[in-house]
Amino acid sequence: MTTLNIAAACLLDPQDRLLLVRKRGTRALMLPGGKREADESPLQALQRELWEELQLRLEASALTPLGRFRAPAANEADTWVDADIFIARLPHAVEAAAELEELAWLEPGEPHPENLAPLLRDHVLDALAGR
Repeated sequence: MTTLNIAAACLLDPQDRLLLVRKRGTRALMLPGGKREADESPLQALQRELWEELQLRLEASALTPLGRFRAPAANEADTWVDADIFIARLPHAVEAAAELEELAWLEPGEPHPENLAPLLRDHVLDALAGR
């Protein structure tokens, strides 16, 4: 079984909506972020991925650790993700770039879409609600 080390962010807008993304050619909604390079810390990987995917630059001080979670990967068979998750406030509107096909917003208290990635559905949303 393969394990991917990833870093991702819970990005919240002024209305406390959570930003979700969907990569091109996939079905699952997930948090923005991605795989860590061999020489990167989780924070460095996240900052690079946010720039690539959303043209968003966030200082390290703007990203608060939420926790580390493991779950089955949403888009790769026989693969797990080991994810460092951070929280940040969005300083401005963002648009999809790189391999992103769609941005979506999860409203507080709204029913969750059925195509949430396992990491988000099974771990991150509970951790976010409990903080």
